[in-house]
Amino acid sequence: MLNAGESVDLSFAFADSYAQARREFLAAARALDAQIESHRHPSQRGVAGEELAMDIARLGSSNARALLILSSGTHGAEGYCGSGCQVALLNDTELLVRLDKHNTALLLIHAVNPYGFSHIRRTNEDNIDLNRSFIDFSRPLPRNDSYGEVHDLLLPAQWPPTAQNEAAIQAFIAQKSELYFRDAVSMGQTTHSNGLFYRGTAASWSNQTLRKVVRGHGAGAAQIAWIDLHSGLGPKGHGEKIFAGHDERFTNNHDPLELVRAQAIWGADVVSIFSNQSVSRNSQGGAITCLVHECPQATSTTIGLEFGTLDRETVMLALRAEQWLANNPQASAAQRQQIKRELRNAFYVDTPEWRGMVYSQTRVIVLQSILGMAQVLGQ
Repeated sequence: MLNAGESVDLSFAFADSYAQARREFLAAARALDAQIESHRHPSQRGVAGEELAMDIARLGSSNARALLILSSGTHGAEGYCGSGCQVALLNDTELLVRLDKHNTALLLIHAVNPYGFSHIRRTNEDNIDLNRSFIDFSRPLPRNDSYGEVHDLLLPAQWPPTAQNEAAIQAFIAQKSELYFRDAVSMGQTTHSNGLFYRGTAASWSNQTLRKVVRGHGAGAAQIAWIDLHSGLGPKGHGEKIFAGHDERFTNNHDPLELVRAQAIWGADVVSIFSNQSVSRNSQGGAITCLVHECPQATSTTIGLEFGTLDRETVMLALRAEQWLANNPQASAAQRQQIKRELRNAFYVDTPEWRGMVYSQTRVIVLQSILGMAQVLGQ
């Protein structure tokens, strides 16, 4: 167990694989007698044939008026970071005792995208980027016509890309601008199922399961705060608090006070994804945006917590390489191993310093969440 004032090696909490991460998470939850649910994937298995599941651990009173959700692995390979923070939290006795004191329940959602976590993919089994796919599929799909302009540049016939390919990308950026290129790539698209940042055309298993979990556990809460853990963007080890809530351009459920609440709970450095000041580009369909639909009775406040790893260009190259690999299964075993290793490194920095930085920031934000909701509820 973690205790205040101790210098702790957090390597026990951060796993080397999805299977190990799942074992450590469930063991830590059982040790606390947490309420546990395992939503098993109905059709997919892990890279070593292991069972895949979205696992849930809940602590605190079933009648708590405040609920704090902490989710990991929405982008599968980012689960190395998120799972580690969740396991560390389950061993943080000083912090956990505050739950009952402030009548707050804690809901840990482990591996929203277990397939991507196990297979070291950012996307799920259908190549869907889950953080672009929480949209209303009964309505016309969002358009991103500019993605078609860059698809072939991003995923050339051979890998590594040639100097000519790099020159063509730079020429495109010079003609259109860096921001145009970044938006074309990352805003989300529905036209290329074998491309980057693909939304899908229907709600995936992870989408449906996450909604069910949130709806069931959030039904009795008056206040819900949700932190979705991510990695891969920004300065190494720094956690950017990204508001990606219900912008009026994208939803009929816009709450103009949600950003105000987020900054009141987590600080003035909460930055809106819609302000063009965040390390993440403007997009719609984030997983946490389903909260307002699934728990309409609650006052909801949400952020993504994004931890920096490597520089943006290296991370993007790793994403491109892994997508190329998915499209070219004939690649050699050596090339496959290298590409998977580079993608993992793009989302998880396996050093004591980085692990300490990401958990210490997560810990502060969890504490702010508990105290902030208690203050609103007068507890």
